[in-house]
Amino acid sequence: MNRKTLVLPAVAGLLVPLLAACGGTEEDRAIVVGTTDQFIATEDTPAPLDPAYAYDTGAWNVLRQTVQTLLHVPRGGGEPVPEAAESCGFSDKAGESYRCTLRAGLTFADGTPITAEDVKYSVERVLRIKSDNGTAALLANVDTVETRGANGIVFHLKTPDATFPYKLSTPVAGILSKDKYAADRLRDGFEVDGSGPYTMKAEREGGKATRFVFTRNPNYKGDIVPRNDKVELRPYADATTMGRALEADDIDMMARSLSQKQVKSLTENPKDGIEVVEVPGLEIRYLGFNTKAPSVQEKAVRQAMAAVVDRGALINRVYGPTAEPLYSLIPSSITGHATPFFDEYGEPDTDRAAKILKDAGVKTPVKVTLNYTTDHYGAETAEEFEALGKQLTASELFDATVKGAEWSTFRTAQKRGDYAVYGLGWFPDYPDPDNYIAPFLDSDNFLNTPYVNKVVRDQLIPRSRRQVDRTAAGPVYAQIQKIVAEDVPVLPLWQGKQYVAARDDINGVEYALNTSSDLLLWELGRGTV
Repeated sequence: MNRKTLVLPAVAGLLVPLLAACGGTEEDRAIVVGTTDQFIATEDTPAPLDPAYAYDTGAWNVLRQTVQTLLHVPRGGGEPVPEAAESCGFSDKAGESYRCTLRAGLTFADGTPITAEDVKYSVERVLRIKSDNGTAALLANVDTVETRGANGIVFHLKTPDATFPYKLSTPVAGILSKDKYAADRLRDGFEVDGSGPYTMKAEREGGKATRFVFTRNPNYKGDIVPRNDKVELRPYADATTMGRALEADDIDMMARSLSQKQVKSLTENPKDGIEVVEVPGLEIRYLGFNTKAPSVQEKAVRQAMAAVVDRGALINRVYGPTAEPLYSLIPSSITGHATPFFDEYGEPDTDRAAKILKDAGVKTPVKVTLNYTTDHYGAETAEEFEALGKQLTASELFDATVKGAEWSTFRTAQKRGDYAVYGLGWFPDYPDPDNYIAPFLDSDNFLNTPYVNKVVRDQLIPRSRRQVDRTAAGPVYAQIQKIVAEDVPVLPLWQGKQYVAARDDINGVEYALNTSSDLLLWELGRGTV
């Protein structure tokens, strides 16, 4: 797609006023949360909040409050538990049939009853639309969906998949109304309707959402118990502006993402009334390659980059203690983590990189452009890519330049294959090694990459999913990661820690952001507990 940006018109009546409680108590005021995530609708991405398209952390953090799923991951993590469902489980020994029964009396926020037909419709809609954002890949193993009565639903899978309950807990499997979401096209703009714990109204300026107001849904029935009646989510252009808003008491909490400098400052020099909390995180950052692009088509070029990049120096310069080197797609603390890139390439070694290129007959310096997004991961991204470019150029094996673009432009160009080398981050959809492998290497993957390894795609990934005991899948993931280190379709760089900062009268902060960077606004309360 190569079309001009569409700016959605600001129509009178769409702007939602700030709904602060008038004349209520301090505890009645809406809790206001800041984020650096940006929400933009363009002609290339007109439906940023449709569950059949949305596949970034910011969009999912809106959907999780409003769209209900059959299952959800409970506070503190662990295996998914029933949410809209009363019960769910595999109904055959092969692990190819998964059955759920809906809770009695479920309705959408507008009072319309929810039945198994709505669940079937929602899942089949995702697969029918099959957006180019990679979202449908999470449900691609669904062969057919069968309803049994008003409340029974059975998913028949193409192959065994022990991770399927996790996939049903993601917004892509959210339950939608056919009256609000067409069967064969995406829903444009920022409206969201569902049966989750909150209803949502969005303010916008042109094609950009400037505020989301979440109000407790009186018709909600599920496993979640909201600790507040109203929450606002306000996007900020950068972490610095968001930090000023917190200090001025304009917002109550800063969610993702705080800058490394903010974490250091607030930790070493605490400010009155503000607390910083470190929460477990599983974010990774990596370089991706268009393996058909002339500059990096030769595997030796990608291997040489892997041998040159100095992760430790990069982190020390840009991220400090908020990140650590990563030598695998699977981060530490996740089953299957290993260090294949360190095992294969060791410490940064320019001589080895030179030999790799020479043996392959590659002329040096190799000209490469490192592309990154200027507004999606934080202000440090530009500094990170400047440092990476300098490392590569200093080796005299590469002539590297760096180029940034806003996320709405960057992501579209990356999926289209415009970039030979690009930087991306990954926040897991669910805390399982499968979700650090399949989105990059399976069919219809998130990267839309031309790289295909049939052994990984057709044999190893399906084999790994058969293991109900996820630790037993470790040897298979070791094989996959060794192949990745050899072929280098992606180059892992680092994994990060997560921090939030909040006013000291806000409680539940430690639960409001989980390891997948899911924002759980229902966990927040005001006052002492």
